[in-house]
Amino acid sequence: MINRRHALGLVAAASLLPSRSFANVAYQKSEIREALAKHFTDAGTVGTFVGYLIDDYTVIASDKDRSGEAKLPASTFKIPNSLIALETGVVEDPDKDVFKWDGVKRSFEAWNKDHTMRTAIAASAVPVYQEIARRIGEARMQKYVDLFEYGNRNIGGGIDQFWLTGDLRIDPVQQVDFVDRLRRGTLPISKRSQELVRDILPVAKVGDSIIRAKSGLLGAEIGKPSLGWMVGWAEKGSARTVFALNLDVREPRHIADRMTLTQACLGDIGAI
Repeated sequence: MINRRHALGLVAAASLLPSRSFANVAYQKSEIREALAKHFTDAGTVGTFVGYLIDDYTVIASDKDRSGEAKLPASTFKIPNSLIALETGVVEDPDKDVFKWDGVKRSFEAWNKDHTMRTAIAASAVPVYQEIARRIGEARMQKYVDLFEYGNRNIGGGIDQFWLTGDLRIDPVQQVDFVDRLRRGTLPISKRSQELVRDILPVAKVGDSIIRAKSGLLGAEIGKPSLGWMVGWAEKGSARTVFALNLDVREPRHIADRMTLTQACLGDIGAI
């Protein structure tokens, strides 16, 4: 059995994808499909897509460069932030614990109200998750970011800013590895915390398939979006495909393109 450390090392040796940790699977195939990159070009931007077809033990990427470039995770960090909140008891119940609105009017109307963790992740409410991070605190946050082997593990730049403007960086291949471990329930924390976070992830239905995913938008909280993320997994019958996409947000329409292009890429590789 090839472990996570060896898996992408073999792929890197084949000059297809960067050397990164990956799922505990017997690695078989990886490929670059340049046709996937055309979706970004046609949309007037640049980006990358990485998909891991579980049943085929196959990683498919749109390129071999940007798929390994580490960037700020923005609101995709709400996934580990939620896990850590539950594991530390900062949040006991994602449907009952209420975070009161601080009364500050923000440009995203959905942020200007009280939230539970379930509604906050659906609205991608940055202020709520900043408060969650402050309650977790730096020491516990660092402990779990290390345990998760999440990106570069650097939470410098402020306890409520490190994933937005600080020093944390993660690349798409690492995102896929992390999300797949959550999907399988193999992160080094309780099964309950993982089950709850899987349950609160936003869901989109596409035909007979569903996509469980978290978006991210760098600069959204200051009204200057520059980078968009979409990470999660697709379910089609019994088949599962874990994915990560990011793109440069050059125009407002590119915000919606995060999901549009995700669906296009997933469709191309037969995941939905």
